[in-house]
Amino acid sequence: MLSVETVDYHTAGEPFRIVTSVEVPGASVPDRRVFAQSSAEVDAVRQLLVNEPRGHADMYGGFVVPGNDSGAHFGVLFWHKDGYSTACGHGTIALGTWAVESGLVPASPDGATDVVIDVPSGRVVARVTCVGGVVSSVAFRNVPSYVVGRGLTVSTSRGAVVADVSFGGAFYASVAVSSVGLSVIPACYADLIAVGREIKWALDSQAVHPVDPRLNGIYGTIFYDDLGSWEGGPHQRNVAIFADGEVDRSPCGSGTSARLALLYDEGLLADDQVLRHESIVGTTFLGRVVEVAEDGVITEVEGAAYRTGTSTFTLDPRDPLGTGFTLR
Repeated sequence: MLSVETVDYHTAGEPFRIVTSVEVPGASVPDRRVFAQSSAEVDAVRQLLVNEPRGHADMYGGFVVPGNDSGAHFGVLFWHKDGYSTACGHGTIALGTWAVESGLVPASPDGATDVVIDVPSGRVVARVTCVGGVVSSVAFRNVPSYVVGRGLTVSTSRGAVVADVSFGGAFYASVAVSSVGLSVIPACYADLIAVGREIKWALDSQAVHPVDPRLNGIYGTIFYDDLGSWEGGPHQRNVAIFADGEVDRSPCGSGTSARLALLYDEGLLADDQVLRHESIVGTTFLGRVVEVAEDGVITEVEGAAYRTGTSTFTLDPRDPLGTGFTLR
């Protein structure tokens, strides 16, 4: 009987299921991701944990693996119902919280502790802040984010729309939600999924990574609504429709980095300003540009994660449903 233990968190409402017991061969995290994509044995664990009846169509998680070298505390392979992603900001926030709360990374009871994590798109740092021995927030510093293209016209079932493409560890197409006649609210959930899929697949070939072709392709469509400003800077609400029609309940960490690159490039986000980024369920991330690098801007996205449980999932060999199914 297959048995898998997990520790579950949510970051701003988006689930993250952590698995430490799966060994994935490879010389680096990107290599391990390639192996996992082609390994029936490894992928069976992913399927078991994301598919119903143990998961759901929007479940998310990761396999904790060794980092690329001794400079990282660990690495991670992010996964969802359709495969393995190149980046995951909400997962990085959850992993930083877990690393400190589990004692894997010793932390000061009052102050900030850096948790260094190798992900498929590069090395990220989760700065975990504790107050009185309790994690209060996590700000992760991402790989460089940059603009790929602007003003790209896409034909959809809701008419022609204009999209901007940017990279934040993964490639995203950003579209004003008003241009598809919808709002970033739960009542529009199904329609947002449908048109988000159309835009993603229409622009997929536009996303080509300059160094690593394993990162190519549009990961998601971000629908955003400009809410004006708050005391710290711009205020927006967004929803990311990622993979093949999955909906991020959080404001999307890597997507927030991609949005920050666009806003900074437009001059809508100053060096001293903070983006207040809301999700479809009303949760919030705070995002800022902390450095301008040769290959983009370095962003920092802040949020909080909370443990929701621990589980031991099993697969009875007699079970005719096997690793499960997906039914939205």
